Amino acid sequence: MGISEKFGDALGSAIENKLIREVQQHPIQAKHLAIIMDGNRRFAFKKNLQSGAGHRFGKEKLEEVLDWVLELEIPWFTVYALSTENLNRKGDELDILFALYIEGLMDIADDERIHENKVRVQIIGRRELLPDDLNEAIDYAENKTKDYDKFVFTVCLAYGSREEMIHAIRGIAEDHASGKLSIDSIDEKSVSERLYTSEMPDPDLIIRTSGEERISNFLLWQMAYSELYFSDVFWPSFSKKELLKALLAFQQRGRRFGE
Repeated sequence: MGISEKFGDALGSAIENKLIREVQQHPIQAKHLAIIMDGNRRFAFKKNLQSGAGHRFGKEKLEEVLDWVLELEIPWFTVYALSTENLNRKGDELDILFALYIEGLMDIADDERIHENKVRVQIIGRRELLPDDLNEAIDYAENKTKDYDKFVFTVCLAYGSREEMIHAIRGIAEDHASGKLSIDSIDEKSVSERLYTSEMPDPDLIIRTSGEERISNFLLWQMAYSELYFSDVFWPSFSKKELLKALLAFQQRGRRFGE
């Protein structure tokens, strides 16, 4: 490595450490970070790789980002891994994705860092749409971490926010029809309690990678007062510096919660 490269690395580390201090010392802290992980296929195309390789790099990036979230002590971390719309992709690509999810869940369930940091892993979405072996991996990861409560890592698989809200509406209708819930009792709380995220706080900050500026049916109810940050980089290229920039942007905004 040449002198210029060493200098560049040292400067990059110094900038990153400065950003970490700024984020950690700020009076406003994000308690729930959510990320729409977008751009695996375009990353692969740009590198002249198969889409499966892009998804592999995306999986490895998620493991890296989880480490950063633990370092920054953000207690709730949620990622959008597979939408219900994604289930319409070609079978071979879905097979690759399912295999990666199984591998990732098994790895994370046995990872010492997960147990040292007491991270509870949970998956939300329409699990009945997923293959049996993936559901077995989900059960394995959830059961091995079910007693932890310091951090919660949520993966949205076969998830769609509109479907989630329909599920909640049906639950409210059934409870009203049976006499368990009066019309006057239907409020924001009664809806939130019937969502997949009923035991979770709403996200403070939602990041989407790849330069796309849309929500794509993700946590539509829950993000009513969330701050949004759109990153131009593809998910496999998402860096610690980019995460810190997003967190600083969140901390510098004046949140009004609709007021």
